[in-house]
Amino acid sequence: MAPLIVLLATFVLAVFAIRAIKKDYDLPLAARIAMSVMLLFTSIGHFIFTRGMTMMMPDFIPFKTQMVYFTGLLEILAAIGLHIPKLRVLTSWLLILFFVLLLPANINAALKHVDYQKGTFEGSGANYLWFRVPLQVLFIVWTYLSSIKYWNPLNETKR
Repeated sequence: MAPLIVLLATFVLAVFAIRAIKKDYDLPLAARIAMSVMLLFTSIGHFIFTRGMTMMMPDFIPFKTQMVYFTGLLEILAAIGLHIPKLRVLTSWLLILFFVLLLPANINAALKHVDYQKGTFEGSGANYLWFRVPLQVLFIVWTYLSSIKYWNPLNETKR
């Protein structure tokens, strides 16, 4: 739930900040800023809750701890890439792929009742993991709309 709150709160703040600075609304930019802040927020979890996040992964995935650190790093790079015009579309497609690839881990963790924050099974936080499946869909749509569909590289000064 926290990533959704961070995403939406940052989006609202960014809309008003951009309006104050540019004297115009730029919803795609506000949405990219919000996604970047949310990615930075969630990347922190990869380094704080590493043990619990390794428990979320299906058994067939090797090098779980290294994979958790790697995906945390990928989230940081994606947060930056969304704001580099020449990398924005590529970053967005890779981020969408990343969100799709996270679905099996989220489903696996929900089935196993992993509490990734405590690093235990049967935790009360495991119910949240079922919410993450539709949340991943929201992140995919958000990324597509803000960084691919409504982004015009020829009009970068306006976006």
